[in-house]
Amino acid sequence: MAASRHTPRVPRVSQGPDGASSAGGSSDGEPGRVSVGPGAKVTLLGAPGTGTTGSGSTGGSQGASGHGSGGTGERAPDGGPGEDTARERPAGEVLAFPEPPHRRRRRRAAIAAGIAAALVAGLLAVVLFTPLVAVRTITVQGTRLLTPAQVEGVLEPVRGRPLARVGDDEVLALLGQLVQVKDARVRVEPPETLVVAVIERVPVALVKQEDGLLVVDGEGVVLGTAADEEQYDVPVIDGASVPVGQEVFHAVTAVLSALPAEVLAQLATASAESADSVQLKLADGRTVVWGNAQERELKSRVLQALVKAADAAPPGQAPVRVFDVSVPRHPVTR
Repeated sequence: MAASRHTPRVPRVSQGPDGASSAGGSSDGEPGRVSVGPGAKVTLLGAPGTGTTGSGSTGGSQGASGHGSGGTGERAPDGGPGEDTARERPAGEVLAFPEPPHRRRRRRAAIAAGIAAALVAGLLAVVLFTPLVAVRTITVQGTRLLTPAQVEGVLEPVRGRPLARVGDDEVLALLGQLVQVKDARVRVEPPETLVVAVIERVPVALVKQEDGLLVVDGEGVVLGTAADEEQYDVPVIDGASVPVGQEVFHAVTAVLSALPAEVLAQLATASAESADSVQLKLADGRTVVWGNAQERELKSRVLQALVKAADAAPPGQAPVRVFDVSVPRHPVTR
């Protein structure tokens, strides 16, 4: 009698409308049906009324003897090699494979980035749009001609505004109302303080006029009035001979602004018949012939050296009464 050959039945595989593949068959003559869905999930679909076996992998049903997944539903003997991989499962059970580690890491990184972005957005909202860090205190530094109250008064529009929205340009524009302010440095001290360091113009002369004394700086800007000549340690300009605002007036104030503080403190008056003939009178009566306003820095250094040498002259030497620095590379004393 000829031996018969056993040919295993291969499950039929079909494509479902949702993209899933299925293999047909049953335990009585037909191999069991296996459904492979999206996301690498496997569903074992047994025939009605029968158990379904499998290991959760379509490859397990391809053994020639029919044991393992896709077999006839028989359990392997206790302790046998197929006990774990061939146990019965309810029909329709879904087997989920573990998520790959790199996909878990990407998901966790995306969640962490989202949380960080939300925290930053919340912090910016608090800083820019809430009164929690608004200007409540204005601290003024560096004032001599002005009082802190005067500076605070012109900066009142920024009070109550969030610190992050108060810019240097806005503060400087407000300070522009005060002619005594030349520049300023602004910084914030959270949660509520705006610090303004004022750089004032420097008085270099008093202009004597019929109705009082005007205080002017090196650019000829009138900074205010003085009660008397002793209020500021600067020379006096005769306003009748050097009218404020004219070219000769600006030449005189430019010369005065170039003088070192120790020389400026010794000046009594400054005068000029023209912009090229500026003369200075020291408090002890000595005269400085300055000339025009060019090479002011060089002339200032030469004058300082000449005055120092004259003050250190030995007894018996004729005193110097005139310092001529109109040509600074060839100064003359007499």
